[in-house]
Amino acid sequence: MALQEQGRPGDGGRRARGHASDAGRALARRATERLGARVAARLRETVLGATLGLPAPVLENAGSGDVSSRVTEDVENFASAVPLITQVLIAMITVVVAAPGFLTLDWRLTLAFAAVFPVYAVSLRLYLPRAARLYARERALAAERGRVLLESLRGRETVAAYDMADLQTRRTAAVSGEVLGVGLRALRLYVWFSKSMNAAEAIGLAAILLTGYWLVRADLVTVGAATAAALLFHRLFTPLGTLLLSFDEVQRAGAALARTVGVLLVAPAPAGTTRAPRGPVRVTVTGVRHTYDREVLKGVDLTIEAGTSLALVGASGAGKTTLAGIMAATRTPTTGRVTLTDADGPVTVTALDAGVLRDWVCLVSQETHVFTGTIRDDLTLAAPGADDARLHTALAAVGWTRGLEPAGALTPAESQQLALARLLLRDPPVVILDEATAEAGSAGARDLDRSAEAAVRGRTAIVVAHRLSQARACDRIAVLDDGRVVEHGTHDELVAAGGVYARLWKAWS
Repeated sequence: MALQEQGRPGDGGRRARGHASDAGRALARRATERLGARVAARLRETVLGATLGLPAPVLENAGSGDVSSRVTEDVENFASAVPLITQVLIAMITVVVAAPGFLTLDWRLTLAFAAVFPVYAVSLRLYLPRAARLYARERALAAERGRVLLESLRGRETVAAYDMADLQTRRTAAVSGEVLGVGLRALRLYVWFSKSMNAAEAIGLAAILLTGYWLVRADLVTVGAATAAALLFHRLFTPLGTLLLSFDEVQRAGAALARTVGVLLVAPAPAGTTRAPRGPVRVTVTGVRHTYDREVLKGVDLTIEAGTSLALVGASGAGKTTLAGIMAATRTPTTGRVTLTDADGPVTVTALDAGVLRDWVCLVSQETHVFTGTIRDDLTLAAPGADDARLHTALAAVGWTRGLEPAGALTPAESQQLALARLLLRDPPVVILDEATAEAGSAGARDLDRSAEAAVRGRTAIVVAHRLSQARACDRIAVLDDGRVVEHGTHDELVAAGGVYARLWKAWS
């Protein structure tokens, strides 16, 4: 009775060792989780910094959904595998320490134990390549899903205006279904792999028991040795399973890491010309061609004299926005070049260093982003050293009537006014407006047109016009059709010619 009340001899020591073991595992897990968090934070910061430093054409081609998924989901998937390090290390130590124990029993029992390794090898050979492809495909589809979601949220006004909610929902559901389908295929493959591990364990244990039975009958080993071999192998089930099944996490983390590191492996833009522009700048477009899945620009040649304006007019898909992006160096032409000529001579736009590019040419599109914070913070992105007097002057020039403090939710027209004010603060000699007043609506179009006129006054300007009244206000007009300049001249010249522009003007007016 006294023994029952006090416990068996040695129980206290075993409980103490158990508590110590639990405490050690908890500390190890805490350490690896902290390591994972630090790795994720450092990796995210590094990837984000590298992403922001990528050449503009690379970011333009990648798309926001792909970039954001690399910085968020892919980093998290990799970081989640870091705590696995502790489990793998413990499993490796257990296997390394326990495996030689078979040799102390009998070399034939060691051979029986080795029967599991061919099964492991075949399973891994069949599993790893297929799992890698599935996880890579899953990450790519997740990026596409992010793109659809971001576009739907960013263009929510357009989605609502054109009653596209059902369409965008279907698109999201479709790509989400693909992600789910690939994920289920990967899960089924993982289940098969884990069952193959169970089969290997069954084969190994059977081999040891049969070998032990034969050796005991032949009086070559004792029953205790055969039993010890079976128990030792059974003790290795969990660490061996941990090592082998960790390949799944490694594959998943590897797919995520490959996409994340892919950003870091993009070669930075080479250092280019760092001289600042001096005086007015002439823009010359020579033999520019550009191809996506088809050729959208087919040998464009244009000259915009310093201090003059050119309107690009044409139907949707004619190549206006692509040409504007090439002139602003946010896209790289397949062939051809864009040359900027100031008082010191010519320089191609692609030869300019990223640090001075926007001192030469700035692009304002209808997709304007206003950052969270004060109006002052938003404006000083373009001119960090500008004082309040300069900021107020720029705002007044574009018709802004609010102050410099937080303005709450802004209308599309107000967002464009801030973009034009930033343009004035940056003060480049070349300005490209890619439908920069398209979001104003009919009510605010005239006011925003006046803001745009103030921003381009005295500069070399290229205007992608969605209203022909904008084109008429420019010095010259180029009409694009199917990637070619089919007409070029002043408004009066083109109307008198009776061609494409004349028909567009007649329909407009």
